[in-house]
Amino acid sequence: MFLASKIFWLLAQPLSLAFFSVLIGFLLALRGRRRIGGFFGSLGLTVLFTSLFTTAGSYFLQILEDRFTRPSPEPAELSCIIVLGGAFENVVIAGRGGIELNQAAERFVETVRLAKAHPAARILVSGGDGSLSGGYAGDAEISRTFFEAFDIAPGRLIREEESRTTFENARNTKDLLNANGMERCALVTSAYHMPRSIGLFRSFGIDVMPWPADYRTSGNVRLGFDFTQPSLNAQLATTAAKEWTGLLAYYLLGRTQTILPR
Repeated sequence: MFLASKIFWLLAQPLSLAFFSVLIGFLLALRGRRRIGGFFGSLGLTVLFTSLFTTAGSYFLQILEDRFTRPSPEPAELSCIIVLGGAFENVVIAGRGGIELNQAAERFVETVRLAKAHPAARILVSGGDGSLSGGYAGDAEISRTFFEAFDIAPGRLIREEESRTTFENARNTKDLLNANGMERCALVTSAYHMPRSIGLFRSFGIDVMPWPADYRTSGNVRLGFDFTQPSLNAQLATTAAKEWTGLLAYYLLGRTQTILPR
């Protein structure tokens, strides 16, 4: 399932979809099937234009980010924190050493803040090597060095190093929570990723407190044209498409009870 999902997404992400649609349209036109070829070509150009020059990606990402908010006021006590991996540049670290963070760095920055504010809280880091090669250190493994740099004792960490997908995050985390007698933890992940994460954790009967981080939108995005930042628009459209696809796929596979948890 992991390999199939990786290959599917390589082909189905917006820019890939646009390219292959235009390519199929061109090949069909060469074979004299101009009407159907024109349809695929138009589809590809529409996907490309929407990704590059509209706020569609931001808008649909914002819908996901708005589903869950942090507790307000913040709890006076917190016994445990779960943080999902995906914030370390594993390939770069393997080649150059050190600690390199990507755009999802706020997941671990917020976890450090919570760990400092709640010194008795245990920290469960869930995340293995999600690459196709399987030849790199996962986030849970790397996190030990990261947290030590902020004077967080290794004894507070529980590392789940096998998961490669959000489904595996939830499944493997449940066993560790039960083994360590931990419950009602704060769940830290990217805000847009929180609905899918909550849906899966609920399906395993894990009661968590949503703690979104790593927001990508302002919260005031409206649908419209945007010709000022095509590369960023494409990036946000890809992230939104991947997350919505994941939500739909998990629901159709019976792994979550609703497409869009709240």
